[in-house]
Amino acid sequence: MEQMSLFDDRERTAPLASRLRPAKLSEFFGQGHLLGEGKMLRQLIEKDQISSMIFWGPPGVGKTTLASIIAKQTRADFINFSAVTSGIKEIKEVMNQAEDGRRMGIRTVVFVDEIHRFNKAQQDAFLPFVEKGSIVLIGATTENPSFEVNAALLSRCRVFVLKALEQEELFRVLKQALNSSRGLGGQDIRITEEQLYAIAAFANGDARTALNTLEMAVLNGEISPEGSIWVTKEGMDQCLNRRSLLYDKSGEEHYNLISALHKSMRNSDPDAAIYWMLRMLEGGENPLYIARRLVRFASEDVGMADSHALTVAVNAYQACHFLGVPECDVHLTHAVTYLAMAPKSNALYAACEACKQDIRNAPAEPVPLQIRNAPTKLMEELHYGEGYEYAHDTPEKLTRMQCMPDSLKDRTYYEPGGQGAEAQVKKRLACIKAWKKQEDQSE
Repeated sequence: MEQMSLFDDRERTAPLASRLRPAKLSEFFGQGHLLGEGKMLRQLIEKDQISSMIFWGPPGVGKTTLASIIAKQTRADFINFSAVTSGIKEIKEVMNQAEDGRRMGIRTVVFVDEIHRFNKAQQDAFLPFVEKGSIVLIGATTENPSFEVNAALLSRCRVFVLKALEQEELFRVLKQALNSSRGLGGQDIRITEEQLYAIAAFANGDARTALNTLEMAVLNGEISPEGSIWVTKEGMDQCLNRRSLLYDKSGEEHYNLISALHKSMRNSDPDAAIYWMLRMLEGGENPLYIARRLVRFASEDVGMADSHALTVAVNAYQACHFLGVPECDVHLTHAVTYLAMAPKSNALYAACEACKQDIRNAPAEPVPLQIRNAPTKLMEELHYGEGYEYAHDTPEKLTRMQCMPDSLKDRTYYEPGGQGAEAQVKKRLACIKAWKKQEDQSE
């Protein structure tokens, strides 16, 4: 009786999300694209035909739970590895045991949570045993496996992408928690559906966050004389005061968000640009990184259409350097909005890339003699500077002197667009080229 009492107490005091972890597929919420009737992953689990796989998705969507369900339903030994505490020695010991089991006809399923935290050597230790079929490897990761899992190991695993739960799915999870005997079903909890939907929205697709928030709201509720627990508006406000944003400054989401910011500004959408920039900033991104990307954008996507954009971007960088977070958020918003609304031209970027290609692929030609300096008598004797034409000596401030190497004399890199101030630059350049062509024809 004592052991049972201790067990019951442990179950009762465990976190709500742990107590409600599904033990079978029928209790699992979400991932209908993988686990719906007739879907591939469901069939593999039900028929006990699983092969090595990787579950990729954001936190709280059921990666570890799915592995636990597989452990209960598969006819195999199940080993849980921690990327934090397991070294190569431990991996090899377990792999050798699995190989012995294979010879005896016993399958071994190895679950590796946060497989992206394993280094290359640790991942390589699994590879020969996956290849031989000694183990079925199930990895779980919040990071893009293309970046974080060795290509050789990844090629031998099927990747299943798990999605963030919909708000309605999270609402059902919360309702189940209130009614389940494993959850809060034994208590008289007074909470409105509106409050449950607010928790579901706050959780941002994460069932664990939703259940933890519900549990916190109940613990902070007011207890009536009759023993009912009322979840108040004030208690809810405290529980929902800050959302934990999915953002890894070195992972895929980092590149997704900076790409979203860049492309929103390029598309002249200031609202989207402000949103993505602040998502990065609220997620903990270094404001100087964002500011550096804005400086690049000012020349790459605005360029000569509005040269003042570069000044605005550099000034924003300086403001971020002086003030830091949180004060610099308005300066970044200023720069992002300006860049989004500025006329756009990628002519400078195109010129830069085209010229780099010629430099890399063509021979490095000498500088034409007429545009070399001749600071010594020897250089004069070698005809350095001979034929140089000083543009300021002409009424037009122009000459027909060739400045490009012979093999590239007709090459054009900069082709100005017609937006903003660059429209005037385009007219000016057209006039210059027409004048030079006319001069050539008059020779």
